[in-house]
Amino acid sequence: MNVIYPLAVPKGRRLCCEVCEAPAERVCAACTVTYYCGVVHQKADWDSIHEKICQLLIPLRTSMPFYNSEEERQHGLQQLQQRQKYLIEFCYTVAQKYLFEGKHEDAVPAALHSLRFRVNLYGLSSVELVPAYLLLAEASLGLGRIVQAEEYLFQAQWTVLKSTDCSNATHSLLHRNLGLLYIAKKNYEEARYHLANDIYFASCAFGTEDIRTSGGYFHLANIFYDLKKLNLADTLYTKVSEIWHTYLNNHYQVLSQAHTQQVDLLGKLFENDTGLDEAQEAEAIRILTSILNIRESTSDKAPQKTIFVLKILVMLYYLMMNSSKAQEYGMRALSLAKEQQLDVHEQSAIQELLSLISTEDRRIT
Repeated sequence: MNVIYPLAVPKGRRLCCEVCEAPAERVCAACTVTYYCGVVHQKADWDSIHEKICQLLIPLRTSMPFYNSEEERQHGLQQLQQRQKYLIEFCYTVAQKYLFEGKHEDAVPAALHSLRFRVNLYGLSSVELVPAYLLLAEASLGLGRIVQAEEYLFQAQWTVLKSTDCSNATHSLLHRNLGLLYIAKKNYEEARYHLANDIYFASCAFGTEDIRTSGGYFHLANIFYDLKKLNLADTLYTKVSEIWHTYLNNHYQVLSQAHTQQVDLLGKLFENDTGLDEAQEAEAIRILTSILNIRESTSDKAPQKTIFVLKILVMLYYLMMNSSKAQEYGMRALSLAKEQQLDVHEQSAIQELLSLISTEDRRIT
């Protein structure tokens, strides 16, 4: 049964909803340690993240067993902390993936879980809470809840200001989300200021040509595109495309050489791999398809730029082992190259890429 019986609850204990912290009336029957105000929030949490972590919550939310020695107790505490750290990152990645896929409602419960685990492990004033606040702010923006997004962002900003050891990567994330807030408020001057800071801190943390820096360039390009400053937007979209091309091409070349030169003694094929987690793959898809849509709207003026983005998507989906999508984008690139009567070497390179995908698809099958 999912319904909570009041007499079964210890006196003085207040049970709160996992999603909204209202008084709880239901409990998850599978783990019996997670509570909800009603069916709606229980389903929302289950669909978002709870199904994935249900059983993992039991040892975190039940009393620690009795240990015979201090050594055993410390070992138990270390295991508990490791579980919390794993769940912090897992819930964070899941929430990020939802955001990049545009599933803002689904991102909220996962982000809340990440925040709560961070509070339990690091305390209420730790800078470790900032990434979770930023996820919740971005989800709120996606849902059109600007006031709520501002509250999360100001909490994150205040936490960063109080911290003496905040990393460049965290500063970058904060400024990126502040930039997105001001884009939503149509305050493009303030948005550009924060995105410029995002690029600066990301460059300090990862380098100017890193995929983690490219998000700042991309959002800045979107501002210039909306302001009809198309030359500036085009330059930045090209830079983002080149960053992703360099990254994916390096992985693609390594994989291609491995396939042509080696198969291990058991005959196992090398697995395709982007080197990205699920959230980063979702981000790559969102950024590159957005740029592709813009390029295709002006493909008659610069078909080579459209083909370039199509080829990047081919590599991305090939490395993600999605051969059907890789074939789709490859055929679109080849068709456009023929339509525009581009250099025969360009057409030949695309055909070779398509041939490799077909060969690999048959091997996997």
